[in-house]
Parts: sequence; C-alpha cells; structure tokens
Amino acid sequence: MIASEQNNRCDTPPYCDSIERIAIISVHGCPAAQLGSKDTGGMNVYIRKVAQELSNRGIYVDIFTRHHDPADTQIEQVAERARVIHIRAGDFSDDKSRLPSHLPEFTCNLLEYTRQNNISYDIIHSHYWLSGRVGTIVARHWDIPHVTSFHTLSEIKRQARVGEREPAERTTGESKVIQFADSIVVFSQHEKNALIQLYDANKDKIEIIPCGVDVDLFQPLNQEISRRKLGITDSKVVLYVGRLEPLKGVDIMLKALALLENGNQVKTIIVGGDLQEDAEMNRLKSLSQNLGISEQVSFLGSLDQQELPTYYSAADICVVPSYYESFGLVALESMACGTPVIASRVGGLPTIVKDSLNGYLIPWRCPEPFTDSLEILLGSQSIRNAMSEASRKTAMSMSWPLIVDNLVESYQTLLATSQATTI
Repeated sequence: MIASEQNNRCDTPPYCDSIERIAIISVHGCPAAQLGSKDTGGMNVYIRKVAQELSNRGIYVDIFTRHHDPADTQIEQVAERARVIHIRAGDFSDDKSRLPSHLPEFTCNLLEYTRQNNISYDIIHSHYWLSGRVGTIVARHWDIPHVTSFHTLSEIKRQARVGEREPAERTTGESKVIQFADSIVVFSQHEKNALIQLYDANKDKIEIIPCGVDVDLFQPLNQEISRRKLGITDSKVVLYVGRLEPLKGVDIMLKALALLENGNQVKTIIVGGDLQEDAEMNRLKSLSQNLGISEQVSFLGSLDQQELPTYYSAADICVVPSYYESFGLVALESMACGTPVIASRVGGLPTIVKDSLNGYLIPWRCPEPFTDSLEILLGSQSIRNAMSEASRKTAMSMSWPLIVDNLVESYQTLLATSQATTI
C-alpha cells in the first residue's frame, strides 16, 4: 500500500513539468497475471516494467485493471511506489469479448475509488482500445492529459492474416480514442504509418518510443548448463515463446521444421498457452503429429518470466513467425540472452531484428524460407556466435531505464504544453 493517498503536487505553477503521480489503465491486461496464458503477453510486461521504472524515479503509479479473479486482492504492490488496483466490472468469468459492455461500470468504479481515497493524477496512460475508451472519459473528468498506446490495431490484424475477424465496435472505438487522445505512443515507424494511413491520425500527436528489455534478468547464460538444467540432450534446440493463437503463425514454424534435412536431431520447445484448455495448442499438437515431428516438439504451457532466460540460453535459435507484431518483445528478450532470432518481417520486428546481423527476417508467410534460414543458422556455429554478440549489443541499447527516460521526457513535454494552454 502506498504510504499516503494524498496528492503532493508541484508548488511552482503554472509551467511545472514535474510528474508526481500517473494513472495507468489496462482493463483486460493485468500486469500481475501469469504470462503466456490467454490475453497475457508483451503488453503485461510493458506495463509492469514501465511502472517499476517510474517508481524508481520517485513517481507514484496506480495501474487500474479489472478484478478478474476471486483470489485477487484489491491492491497488489509491484514496486515501492507502484501498485495494481483491481476494479470490479462484470463477472469474473467474462472473457475479453464481453468487456465492452462492462466499461461504464469499470469507469464509474474507478472514479469512485479515486474520489473516496482523495487521489488525483498528472497524466493518464491507457493501453489497448478498451482502456483508451475509459481513459478518454476519465481524462475529461479529471481535466488532465491522456496518453494512449494500442499494442495491436484491428485494421492491421485484418490485413495481416486471411480469416482474422475483429468486431466493428473495436475499429470504431480505436478511431474515437485516436481522435481524442492528447498523445499516442507507438513502438515503431510501421505502427505510426498505420495510424496515419488507416485511421487518419494526426501525425503530430504520435511519438515513437520502442519497448525495452530487462538486460539484468535476460542475459546470456552458459548453454550447456542451461540445457542440463532443463534435461535437454538434443544437439540443436529451436524455441518459440508467446501466446498460442493463429496470428502468431506457430503452424508456419512447425511446417518449416518438418522440412529440415536433419529434423530428427532438432528439439523444438514451445512455451506459452494453457496445457489444460487451449484449442490452438490442441490444433498445433495435431499438426505436429500429422507432420511426423511430434516426438521432437514439446509444448510446455506458460512459464514464469524468471524461468525464460534459461530457455532462451539453452536454445540455438528463437523463432517469431507471427503474421503481425506491433513490436515483438520476445525477440528482444531472446537477443538479450544472446540467442539469435528468425522472425517475420512484419510490424515492429524490423526495429529489433536486423537481417543477417543479429538474426534473419523472413518477408514471406510460408514455411520454406523459414526452413532455409533455420538450416543456415543450425549448420554454422560461427554465424550463431557472431549473431549472438550482435544480439546482446542491440538489447543493451534498449534497456528499460533508457526507454523509460524517453517516456518520462514525453510525459513532461505533454504536461508542460497542457498547463501552458490552460493559462
């Protein structure tokens, strides 16, 4: 619990750009949830790490998310000055598709919580379109600037893969959030271009600040020791980490692995998904059986983030075969551990993966080019070593402290501009 609920604002108006307290809104993505399970992933990591870094700078952070589990306490501390606050909205069992109807309740309960506890904020930063809708209303109510980040956009998803379906309500909601937000933080030039071209966003409101990585947690470990710890004896190891859904393209990776010349000597580890009830995992398991590679593929389900560096370090290659990634945090985590990445040339992945330097980018959504790159990397220790060194160097330039420095500067500029216009 934060020691004092009272707001301590800067005493040097009207041009004070000092930030005392930030509200982060993440309706469906709780940063305290188990990573790799449904509706958890890079956004959860982003919010938690940003909050912790802001806390390190003396800024108080409240992360408002939906009370999604009866076992949740209302408040969970995630850093000295940062906490998650669970807000009641709908039944615990409701999935993301039902959340739009619960947004009014979420908004009212959030406002009531802050009123009862006499808390006020300098800036709101919302994440994903559902949170953006809440942020738009709350920012008006409090008369403070609203920053938003989408992480994924419906129109990009629809264009990325045949068969992707998104409700019209989402596209409409995204457009309204874009229209009314004071600032939009995106993770790549690709995302900025999409906002301008597909949503007619004001380019002057968009700022590119990429995601970061915890270079202390994600660092190279001895491969032999890591493999021994995991009980891996195969000569080569390929890794996938992330949610299991069709947009992630894991089926492309499996088909590529089936085409390897010496595929029976390659162990593939898939981290993510729910071992108990996961339709996509069951589909991928059936596919691996049909391809004749089920003996070489292990589905581990979701794992604690603290365990991931051992898996990244045990692997020779991490594959990110997505149809779309707004950024691709898994690729950066892998590279921080010195493990080169083979990734789709989509979304924000080219921001991280530099073709033939720290990995390979594949511009086609079919197995054969992935197979070709796998063959090259698996067959050459010298190329893997060179890419490993380059990968770590890239990651070091994108550590969370450096990224959050840029984010705080953006907040301060927005706050100063907002205060100047109210004079």
